[in-house]
Amino acid sequence: MFFQLTSHRTVTKKILTAGTAVLTLSGMAVSAGVTPANAQNVTTITVATVNNPQMIQMENLTKYFEKANPGIVVKYDVMPENVLRNKVTEDVSTNAGKFDVVTIGSYEVPLWAKNGWLVNLSKDMPSTQGSAAVKAYDVNDLLKPIRSALSYQNSLYAVPFYGESSMMMYRKDIFKKDHLVMPLHPTWSQIQHFAFVIKKDNKGITPMILRGLPGWGEQLAPLDTVINAFGGEWFNMKWQPQFNNPATKNAVTFYVNMLRNYGEAGAASDGFVECETLWAQGKGAMWVDATSAAPDFAASPVSAKTGYAFAPYQVTKNGSHWLWSWALSLDSAGKNQSAATKFIMWATSKAYAKLVVAHYGLAQSPPGTRYSILNNPKLQKVAPWTQIEVTSIKTADPMHPTLHQVPYTGVQYVDIPEFEGLGTQVSQDFAAAITGSKSVSSVLAEAQQQATQTMQQNGYLK
Repeated sequence: MFFQLTSHRTVTKKILTAGTAVLTLSGMAVSAGVTPANAQNVTTITVATVNNPQMIQMENLTKYFEKANPGIVVKYDVMPENVLRNKVTEDVSTNAGKFDVVTIGSYEVPLWAKNGWLVNLSKDMPSTQGSAAVKAYDVNDLLKPIRSALSYQNSLYAVPFYGESSMMMYRKDIFKKDHLVMPLHPTWSQIQHFAFVIKKDNKGITPMILRGLPGWGEQLAPLDTVINAFGGEWFNMKWQPQFNNPATKNAVTFYVNMLRNYGEAGAASDGFVECETLWAQGKGAMWVDATSAAPDFAASPVSAKTGYAFAPYQVTKNGSHWLWSWALSLDSAGKNQSAATKFIMWATSKAYAKLVVAHYGLAQSPPGTRYSILNNPKLQKVAPWTQIEVTSIKTADPMHPTLHQVPYTGVQYVDIPEFEGLGTQVSQDFAAAITGSKSVSSVLAEAQQQATQTMQQNGYLK
């Protein structure tokens, strides 16, 4: 079954497949068997999550969790990525406790764990050590780089729903027609040449799909890898912003020009979901984005035409591909932590992975999470991107993300609290350059000024 991709411009709630009706009580999703008569005995947990296809699958399969756990009902609040980040950050930082389970990533985990906003799962899981559930869950089966990214002081504060790096996806049929050969490790200069040829020879096809939507986790995710690959960085070792550095300038100029000359129309409004939709519809020739995207279009006609390569580099491979995990965690202010723990262990378990395969096919196994999944020879046959995915996850190095030594960790983000606001600000300026309403030189000057002011106000610069 091919999962219909949904633009977050027109987010629609996915409905369970025929025969799995959802009852509603005062706006709350209620599982079969829970009626108004016994609703007072029900524990309702609220899950805040992003409107990516894997999360929609989770929502559709939750009926199995509710059946196995009578008395627990799961309510979803599904949001676009930028909206999710804003709402969840507000909720946990104010101890509002609106959400029991929050979908967060490797950027938030160490910062929020330090602030006491998340539950220490390493303390919770061993409390049932030796139980069949914990043995079946098998924490050590989770990929070590992903586990590390979701830990703080050697304790796990989130569990991966899926993990990813980034890679190049390209149309094999278009490359063959145009007599082009995609290297396993392409440079951005080569990609620019391919885009030029494809634009000249293929009307109606976007040579290069890239994110342009403002947001530190949207547009800046691929753009930061380009900055790294060109030898640039956000800050030097003295925390001085580097947007006036020639390497950073070259990288941002390159990215903006790629989108303006070879990118999709309206790119400044396109995030991950929009780009993925364009690709699944066969409208692009190349796309650099998350390795986790490949399973989403595995059953679509474009899948057989898609080839895979490592994310492009330029001056260096350091930071040319990211490390990320969308993970499930418990808000420390949540009121239903016992039920919420059961849910996140179910949604990230081996048993859940088998459920996904049974309903959606082997190629859509939860990506980038477990050794037992990725080492399956059958998966590697139906998912040709798997080896690139695994290698990219293993070689992404958040501790050394750039050509030069820097004082921060993180590949496609800077893991400091201020980056959430600063990154959003800067990305809005870059989007203006993509639309052509501002020049690249002017937005770089603004970014330098904004970053300098932020670092001064927060004590990084004297």
